[in-house]
Amino acid sequence: MPRNLSADLVEKVRSAVSRERLVATAIALVEVPSPTRSAGAVANRLAEILTGDGFAVERHVADWPDAPAVVTRVDSGKPGPVLQFDGHLDTVHLPFVPPRHEDGYLYGSGASDMKGGIAAFVEAARALREVGGVEAGGVLLTAHDLHEGPWGDRCQLRSLISQGIAGDAVMLPEYFADKLPLVGRGMAIFEIHVRRDGEPVHEVLRPAGLPSVLNAGADLVVKLRDLDDTLTGTALPGIGRDSVFVGQIEAGEIYNQSPVDCLVRGTRRWVTPGTVAGVEQGFRELLERHAQATGTQIDLEYSLQGDAFRIDESESVVAAFQTAHRALTGGPLPAGAKPFLDDGNLFCSMAGIPALTHGPAATGAHTLNECVAVDELVRVAQVYALTPLAFCVETGA
Repeated sequence: MPRNLSADLVEKVRSAVSRERLVATAIALVEVPSPTRSAGAVANRLAEILTGDGFAVERHVADWPDAPAVVTRVDSGKPGPVLQFDGHLDTVHLPFVPPRHEDGYLYGSGASDMKGGIAAFVEAARALREVGGVEAGGVLLTAHDLHEGPWGDRCQLRSLISQGIAGDAVMLPEYFADKLPLVGRGMAIFEIHVRRDGEPVHEVLRPAGLPSVLNAGADLVVKLRDLDDTLTGTALPGIGRDSVFVGQIEAGEIYNQSPVDCLVRGTRRWVTPGTVAGVEQGFRELLERHAQATGTQIDLEYSLQGDAFRIDESESVVAAFQTAHRALTGGPLPAGAKPFLDDGNLFCSMAGIPALTHGPAATGAHTLNECVAVDELVRVAQVYALTPLAFCVETGA
């Protein structure tokens, strides 16, 4: 059972969270460019900030020596549950936008996704320490690279989990604030190359019987659409349905050339946990049949991002979060579904722990216009400081 949070303790946490310190931390992180696979400098910056605050910092290579992960802890010294705060330091591959703090809002690359959220949980750790820490167990903070696909493959986080660097539950400050997502779909990113032998050739010089990779690619897009239509019945209330989505098709260098390669990119999503292998096998079999029918070679790069998940509402971390949220706002956050996939899916399937996504109500993720209200960052820091106070209690307390 979660610990009750007294009005006095809640007020102490509110006072311990410093708006100015939080903003300074967020700006210090945002001002270091960190596109996926290049987060080494910002990881160093975060380690310097934490060390300067008196935290003992560990650096773990975790299969990615270019940007060793940053790990620190708030430990009670007593046995008990550990709540993890986890975040990714990398940003999508868009032109860098420097930080700007104006009229109560923070702007810049990563402000929404998710350096603002990381700054908030760093501030939560500071506040926890200032109010005397947790009753038992502790808090584990982790930050890493290689989150954003398709440039990253989450191998650094997978390595951290495989090394046992994980808590008994985890919270992730992605930009989702109006519901507590207890269900979510799995996702894979696919990149399909439809190829033929030979060289590109002018349309009027094509030999008879030469396979058209563009026609085969276009027909494949139709088959994927048809597959998506058949998946409409595989749905769960509140989470959505299985799906196939094509977002890109590319071929040729000029309008009247018969190319040798057609590229098709998109996503495959599913609602049922534990069906990763079957979903991929069915997808590959469809491509094999299409290659045989069109006389082309089809190569698939299938990047699993995470499995579907479901979290029981009776989990102690859910109760602890709702206790914290109620203490701050007067009521619980309604349960819902996670519309996107994040590292929480990986924690659920690989670490076997409940993963709660909750962060600021920010805007502009994956655009050049990331924006987050500082009030939201403060609120998130307070929720993240209060949740372990309710969760990290002595066994039987």
